[in-house]
Amino acid sequence: MKNGNMLNSGDVILTSIQFTNAFDIKKRPAVVLFEDFDNVIVAGITSNLKMIGIPLTKEEGVIKDSIIKLNYIFTISKIMVLKVLFTLSQKKKELVYTELLNKLSNLIENEG
Repeated sequence: MKNGNMLNSGDVILTSIQFTNAFDIKKRPAVVLFEDFDNVIVAGITSNLKMIGIPLTKEEGVIKDSIIKLNYIFTISKIMVLKVLFTLSQKKKELVYTELLNKLSNLIENEG
């Protein structure tokens, strides 16, 4: 992605991802949670509808019905972003952050 182009929270991007259990680098969609100093924090997206997460439909912009996986959050360099595919609706973006905050709150409660 060209320098100077700011990514926005809720952008669904196509990015190059190296999986932790393999040396392969694959192109995958992900949702931008935030960008900071050219580091982009994202949540992965899968078309495996058996996974737990937030559903995305073709009507929202994905090629296949998919799931936003809030248990698969990682940091990528901005240069790994190939392109912005579409942006989540405000309602869907709020759902993503509400669910993420719930997960984090549960972690804190279970630690105490």
